[in-house]
Amino acid sequence: MKKVGEHITLDFLGVKQEYSPNFYNKIIYKIAKKAKVEILNVSDHVFKPQGFTLVALLAESHMSFHTFPEKGIISFDFFTCAKVSPKVALDILKKEIKHERVVVKSFDRSSVSLYDDIYSTSGQKKYYVVNDVLENFVSKVGQHIEILKLEEFGNALFIDGELQVSEKDEKKYSGKFVSSALDLNSANSSAAIIGGGDAGVARECISKGFNLIDWYELDPEVVTACYKYLPKISSKVKESNSIKCFWGDAFESIKSAEDSKYDKIFVDLNDDQYCIDLAAKNMSGLKRILKPGGVITAQVGSKDKKPKQVDSWLKVLSKNFGNAKLDEVHIQSFDCRWNFASSVMNS
Repeated sequence: MKKVGEHITLDFLGVKQEYSPNFYNKIIYKIAKKAKVEILNVSDHVFKPQGFTLVALLAESHMSFHTFPEKGIISFDFFTCAKVSPKVALDILKKEIKHERVVVKSFDRSSVSLYDDIYSTSGQKKYYVVNDVLENFVSKVGQHIEILKLEEFGNALFIDGELQVSEKDEKKYSGKFVSSALDLNSANSSAAIIGGGDAGVARECISKGFNLIDWYELDPEVVTACYKYLPKISSKVKESNSIKCFWGDAFESIKSAEDSKYDKIFVDLNDDQYCIDLAAKNMSGLKRILKPGGVITAQVGSKDKKPKQVDSWLKVLSKNFGNAKLDEVHIQSFDCRWNFASSVMNS
């Protein structure tokens, strides 16, 4: 992290008194003295019919006041690269300005950024703290691919704004994915993976002793990015001779596979309604290549965050196989429990 300074914003609410320009000029110098910063220039302006703005240029950055008498608000901000924190202004202003409440926001100005969690709501915002952006591009098939270095979770893959996997807890995700199928029966001679560009499911299949693994992935650029920046996940996959990759539309590619080829099918598509509908449309093709007694397992999203989506997946699997079992694991980077649905092909 490269820190350049500290910033504080203060919004004083419920202010009923209008203060003179001289008041703000005096208080700016009082704050500067306490914060041990040097004022180079002060500029202010009185607006008609109301309102006032003052900006102080500092050797160490700036301070400013903006008043909104019609709203009863006085806003102040202070950005400095000096050694003394700008938070010293808070105690001074709380004593000088008569108010009902103050909204305080303080943060470091640095190379660290915040990335919205797509499951945030208007009433509850969540962010990932990003220390570095390692990759950021749109692939040839149209996916927005980002590899971000997260403060808490290490290198992580985001596709179209949504976290897919992170170094810290990917093994919990992929491990539960594969074990959900193997818990229903232990057959492990052959597997098909639909999607799963981060390579985690492929790695787990190797670890569980599958002899033949056919990996059907739409976007080779996702795989390349993960090989480069998420080597802990994908290193075994790169070195394996048991994996064969089929690039492009998976549901077109599987048309060339022989009947009853696979003991296990892992469907690792994006967790949205489009992919549910796509899988439902192509379920007959998946059933054709699954052995009698074989298991199909899909990551179906989170009942905590998208319960209707999980229910839709269960209906699709139950309709086609006559059974569906739901498993879950808590994924810290997702901040929720994640679900996997499995069905057994009747003999």
